[in-house]
Amino acid sequence: MLIAAVIALGVGTYAMRLSGVLLRDRLELSPALQRLLPMAAAALLAALAGTAALMSGAEFAGLARPAGVAAGALLAWRKVPFVLVVVAAAAVTALLRLAGVP
Repeated sequence: MLIAAVIALGVGTYAMRLSGVLLRDRLELSPALQRLLPMAAAALLAALAGTAALMSGAEFAGLARPAGVAAGALLAWRKVPFVLVVVAAAAVTALLRLAGVP
């Protein structure tokens, strides 16, 4: 069952990517929509990141995980190398959990 799901997702992903290439010349988007689509994609990505950072299943993840994400976001904003961002975010989370912060 797992292999079938992976194959179905792969075929669906490929079909969506192919449809974008095939429909590029046929579909004309208004300038307003062309400005809106990148902002909508950024909003969806921010919502996904926020949900993943704040929730663990159906419950609040505690304060350690959002603090680690905030530390990583701050370092990424300051253009710190990616490896250091990941290590620092994990270290902040681990140290807070070691200190007893949920």
